[in-house]
Amino acid sequence: MWRGRLACVYPQASMSKLVLILAISYVLGSIPFGYLLVRIFRGEDVRLSGSGNIGATNVSRKSPALGALTLILDAAKGFAAVQFAALYCHQPARLQLMMAASALFAIIGHMFPIWLKFRGGKGVATALGAFLRFSPMAVLVATGIFVLSVLISRRISLGSIVAAALFPSTVWALRISRDPATLALLGLAALLIIIRHYQNILRLLAGEEPPFSMKPKL
Repeated sequence: MWRGRLACVYPQASMSKLVLILAISYVLGSIPFGYLLVRIFRGEDVRLSGSGNIGATNVSRKSPALGALTLILDAAKGFAAVQFAALYCHQPARLQLMMAASALFAIIGHMFPIWLKFRGGKGVATALGAFLRFSPMAVLVATGIFVLSVLISRRISLGSIVAAALFPSTVWALRISRDPATLALLGLAALLIIIRHYQNILRLLAGEEPPFSMKPKL
């Protein structure tokens, strides 16, 4: 069943075509922009400071400018992966399924990059770019959920977790997709993002997660 539904590149498509698209999605997602930027411009290993994460938040502790650039590039690689899948899926009925699968593999690539011994980031920025290509409207709603959650809790991690958790149901509620397989892939991507926030979840439960503040530390 899965083979028949996912092999959608061309009418004569084989699983090798599917594997190629998902492999490219993984490779794109696995580009460790945060690690590379800090290594190139500061000569340091970002994994040895702060949370040890290669994502934008930890990179910004070294340099806000590099953190912002990391956010943009991590989102761009997720967008590019799903765009690549969209270009090679010529069957509209299965387009969303392939795009969701590509988004999932790009996020997996960011979380578990082969170049860094499978120690990557939490996947939020990559998911943002991938989901933006999948459905701008759903991302707009998810962004609103994120902002509202952060304003109420003052915890960015909680905002990310809530937005990720509600994204599949947002796609369903907006009637962007009602396909169970597509929603399952989006749900798996959201679950991985939540699991990667396990340390934040433990701190939230213990009341030890630091609040977000716009005030500079003195």
